[in-house]
Amino acid sequence: MSKQAMRAARRKGSIRRKIKRVATDRARLSVYRTGLHIYAQVIIDDKGETVAAASTLEKALRAKSGANVAAAKEVGKLIAERALAKGIKDVVFDRGGYMYHGRVKALADAAREGGLNF
Repeated sequence: MSKQAMRAARRKGSIRRKIKRVATDRARLSVYRTGLHIYAQVIIDDKGETVAAASTLEKALRAKSGANVAAAKEVGKLIAERALAKGIKDVVFDRGGYMYHGRVKALADAAREGGLNF
């Protein structure tokens, strides 16, 4: 494993430990991004199941570029809508080691506007 990958894994693990300490009764909104797409999942860690998921790979969002802030906002709105449909309103935001800036921030803001509390 390269030094860069080791640092990223350490950052991600540090964030995940803090989240699990704080959120024992809330679901986790996890974000993963690549150069081309952005993904979001609402996960219940106690059960180990994904309750809702959204990404730029879906047909409705595929026409737009997945690597920009506008697409991240759409994914944020969609994940909030799906989580609320499943009865989940309170979540903890897991940025997955990424800086809270750009696409990650846009997704989080759109999810808040969609009705999720974190």
